Amino acid sequence: MAHKDNPEFLSASTIKGDKVINTAGEDLGKIEELMLDLRDGRIAYAILSFGGFLGLGNKLFAIPWSALSLRVHEHAFVLDIPKEVLEKAEGFDKDNWPVTNREWLSSMYSYYGYQPYWQTEMLENRPGNI
Repeated sequence: MAHKDNPEFLSASTIKGDKVINTAGEDLGKIEELMLDLRDGRIAYAILSFGGFLGLGNKLFAIPWSALSLRVHEHAFVLDIPKEVLEKAEGFDKDNWPVTNREWLSSMYSYYGYQPYWQTEMLENRPGNI
């Protein structure tokens, strides 16, 4: 049973603005937005702001939702991706978001070393898989 220390559900507004750290505890930025997959009814990815100084010059990055894990008491998410990979990732600015489609999303997931959730679900739902 879930309780305050381990919630099963959070509102998007609760998550927006939470800090993102790496496994070494280094600050990577904050969650700016959550992008929903309307067809599958789930969070497709999070938008992370990273870089800049005092919020100026921040770039935005699409991050697979499955790459983030919650640290409830810190109002933080841990991103299990090396900082160098994030620094080399293709980002975008707030006025020029990428066109989101499954092909783009698949390449973004692959860049970070994650299997797109819709491909994972297809494998799990194949006949003979238990």
